[in-house]
Amino acid sequence: MILQKMPLQTTNLKYISSLLGLFCLCFTTIGHAQEILPDEEEEAAPLLKKKDDPGNKSRIKADGVAAVVGDYIVLESDLDREIAQLEAQGADLRGKTRCELFGSLLEKKLYAHQAVQDSVLVNELYIQSLVEQQIQGIMAQTQGDMDGLIKFYKKDSEQALRDEMFEINKNAYLAKEMQDKVISDVEITPEEVRTFFNEIPEDERPTFGTELKVAQIVVIPEVTEEAKQAVIDKLKEFKKDVEENGSSFTTKALFYSEDTGSKNNGGLLPTMNRKQPRMVKEFRDVAFNLQEGEISDPFETDFGYHIIYLEKIRGQEYDVRHILLRPKLSQAAIQKAKDEIDLVREKIVAGQISFAEAAREFSDEKETKFEGGQLTNPTTQDFNFELTKMDTELYTQIQGLKDGEISPVIQDEDRVNTIKFKIMTVTDRIDDHKADFARDYLKIKDLALYDKQIKAIEKWQKEAILETYIKINGEYRDCDYQSNWLKTE
Repeated sequence: MILQKMPLQTTNLKYISSLLGLFCLCFTTIGHAQEILPDEEEEAAPLLKKKDDPGNKSRIKADGVAAVVGDYIVLESDLDREIAQLEAQGADLRGKTRCELFGSLLEKKLYAHQAVQDSVLVNELYIQSLVEQQIQGIMAQTQGDMDGLIKFYKKDSEQALRDEMFEINKNAYLAKEMQDKVISDVEITPEEVRTFFNEIPEDERPTFGTELKVAQIVVIPEVTEEAKQAVIDKLKEFKKDVEENGSSFTTKALFYSEDTGSKNNGGLLPTMNRKQPRMVKEFRDVAFNLQEGEISDPFETDFGYHIIYLEKIRGQEYDVRHILLRPKLSQAAIQKAKDEIDLVREKIVAGQISFAEAAREFSDEKETKFEGGQLTNPTTQDFNFELTKMDTELYTQIQGLKDGEISPVIQDEDRVNTIKFKIMTVTDRIDDHKADFARDYLKIKDLALYDKQIKAIEKWQKEAILETYIKINGEYRDCDYQSNWLKTE
C-alpha cells in the first residue's frame, strides 16, 4: 500500500480498524456512493454485481476503454491484469468485489495523473532496476522460464513484458510520490493526540501486546592490514584492466562485486542526486568528484572497499556503477573475538560486572554500547519491541530467555560484517495492557497522525476528482463506488 499501516500490533480495534480498513489494498476508495456520467456510443455489457467474485475469469469480452482518468485510459483488461498481479503477490482478495478493485485502480490512475500535473519527476533508471529485480525474482521461482512468464502475462515478447512492467512500476512510483506529497506537511500536536485518544470510547481502546526491551554486546573480529591491502590491490587491478585493456567494468562487477544488491545489474546503483544524497558520505564525496567516464581509486566505507565508475552525468543526477570487495578475516582473528566474548559472558554471569557496564566497556557496536547495549526499535525509535511485531531473526535469538538471563554466544552477520559474535538479554518486559495515554503516548501519537493523514488524503482526493476529467464506461457505471468518481455530489 502507499500509506503504510501503523507499526503497532493491537487487539480490540473496533475504532482503529475503521481507519486501517481504508487502505486494505494498494489504494482504497474514500468518500461516498454516487452514480455515473453517461457515455457516448457503446455496446451494452453485462452488469457487474456488487458481490462479484474478483477471481471469476469466466466472463469473456472485447478489450475496450473502461474508464478515462485525466490523461490515463483504463482498459477492460487492466482490471484482470491487476487482479492477477495481486494474486501473484499473495494478496487476499476474498470478499473483494470487482467494483471495489476497479475503484482502487481508478484511484491509482488519479494519483499518477495528478503527479504528472504537479511535475513529479520519475527516476527512470530506478524504475528499470525495479523491473529487473522483479523479473529476476519471478524467474528464480519459475526455474528461469521466460517463455512461460511471457505466456502468463499474455505478451508477444520479453520486451513487451518489460515495457508493461515499466509502466506499472512508473505509475506506482508516481502514485506513491503524489501521496507522500499530500501528507508531507501533516503534523500532529500534543493536544490533538489527547483529543484523538479521549474520543475513543474506553471499552474500544486498543490493547497493546507484550513488549520487551533487549540489549546486546557485540564483538567484531579485527581485519588485518594485510587483508585490507589485498583488496585494495585487487581493485587497482580491476581499474587498470578496464582503463588500459578495455575490459568491461560491468562484467567485473557482475563476477566479483560483493554488493549483492547491485552486482546482478553490473554494479549499477540507483541514480545519485546531489540535492538528495542517499549514499554514505565517503561514497558521495568520491562519486561527485569524478568526471564522466572516470574510474575512482579504491576507497573505504563501513561496507568495505570500492571503486566507482561514473557512467553519466545529467545535471544534478549521476549514474554510477561500483565494485565492492571486503577484506577476508583470518581464523586467528575470528577465534580471538570468540574468546573475548566468551570471557565477557563469564564475567556477567558470575556477577563481576553488569551487562550494561560490560556493553559500555567491551562492545564494538557503537550504536548500542553507550546505551548499555539497549537496542533501539527502528520503527518507534524507542527501546520497546512489541513481541508480535518483532523482527523474526531478533525474536529467534531471544525467545525463551527469562528476564535478566544471558543468551549463549551467537554468531551473526550484517551488511557491514561477515562475522560477528554477540550475547543478548531481555532487560524489561511489559505484558499485554489496555492503551494508557501516558505510558503509550508515542504509539497513540502514531495512530492520531495516521488518522489525520487519512483525512488529508480524503480531502485531497475529493477535490482532485472534481478537478480531473473522469469518464466511466459500460458495466462499471453500475458499481456502487465509495468515491465520487461520477461527480454526482
